[in-house]
Amino acid sequence: MNKRTRPPTHPGGILKRHYLEPLNLTVSTAAKALSISRKTLSKIVNERCAITPDMALRLSRAFCTTPNLWTNLQQTYDLWHASHESHAWQHVRSLIPPSASTNYPQPGL
Repeated sequence: MNKRTRPPTHPGGILKRHYLEPLNLTVSTAAKALSISRKTLSKIVNERCAITPDMALRLSRAFCTTPNLWTNLQQTYDLWHASHESHAWQHVRSLIPPSASTNYPQPGL
């Protein structure tokens, strides 16, 4: 894992500062275009709600991005907070012996 000292920005903050504000879009206007409630979008831009895959698809269509942009931002945010707010995962031991680890595929690599 990367050693970040500062938490990554919530995707809602990116949405607000890099898309809504520069385009002078209100939460209500954007919510209507995304076919979601104003309350749902407000929760996202106020960093109280996560970006779901469905929302990533909607945002990618509305702002000419990719769904992966939004899901990667959310994943980075979630993993950083999980690794800094709970330390129970650090006590987990590998089930794969070191000599055998090269025989096991690494998903995503």
